[in-house]
Amino acid sequence: MKPTLVILAAGMGSRYGGLKQLDRVGTSGETIMDYSVYDAIRAGFGKVVFVIRKSFEKEFQSEIISKFENKIEVKTVFQDISAVPQGCVFNPEREKPWGTNHAVLMAKDVVNEPFGVINADDFYGKESFEILADFLKNSVGKTGNYCMVAYRLGNTLSENGFVSRGECFVDENSFLTGVTERTKIIEKNNILVYQNDENQEFEIDKNTPVSMNFWGFTPDYFDYSEKRFVQFLAEQGQNLKSEFYIPTMVNDLISSKTATCKVLTSPSQWFGVTYPDDKSMVVEKISNLVKNNIYKENLWEN
Repeated sequence: MKPTLVILAAGMGSRYGGLKQLDRVGTSGETIMDYSVYDAIRAGFGKVVFVIRKSFEKEFQSEIISKFENKIEVKTVFQDISAVPQGCVFNPEREKPWGTNHAVLMAKDVVNEPFGVINADDFYGKESFEILADFLKNSVGKTGNYCMVAYRLGNTLSENGFVSRGECFVDENSFLTGVTERTKIIEKNNILVYQNDENQEFEIDKNTPVSMNFWGFTPDYFDYSEKRFVQFLAEQGQNLKSEFYIPTMVNDLISSKTATCKVLTSPSQWFGVTYPDDKSMVVEKISNLVKNNIYKENLWEN
């Protein structure tokens, strides 16, 4: 049984200022998603599921999916604010969906095998997909057997502003014990710092492992998430800005000993587009990977 890759592509990129999922950064006009799907195919994934918003379905179909739907099985599901379990209520003034783990839940009806989860606008690297695929292939028939691929904080920054990252805490056997969101991380005088809600600054080591939303789950994760989402809406459904995050769900399952999450490390370098000025850096890095024969100049040419 081949694993599935779930790509979270419903966000509009508020800091970026547009639909950055469709931005062309490759040598032949490829998006970052193209490289993720390409890496997933050669790592042995058998299906890709895109979580998008209904409002840009047509554009997404023509710009993205049409290029590789004959190369791998493709499914599309939609994240919408109204997609909540029956009987749940929320503030009618809310305008945006419920965050990354709500997006994952949208794939529940089309995924029955171990699956990976990634962001659409992050470049994770060839080796990372190979590592994730190997773990998921060995998770068939298991429950509560999760993983994440962690990256070194110093390799995930933007030269153009603050970033937020999930700091990972790991035990002596490389199992995750928890993820804590660190906001407004930036380098000052060769030292990395983050700010808390009171705008106080704290130093954080550049080698700290951080989550870039590169996860692996067995299908039971959907059932746990749905139950927790019902509870989340009861507690925070009236909050206009509450978010149902993947790390929050994983933390709950780890602390209750319902699941384990192995932290895997990858030699790949992460990069992504957080701010508009990040695009030129991404274009340059992908161009260098093409020059080094990691990718073809035209990714989907036969």
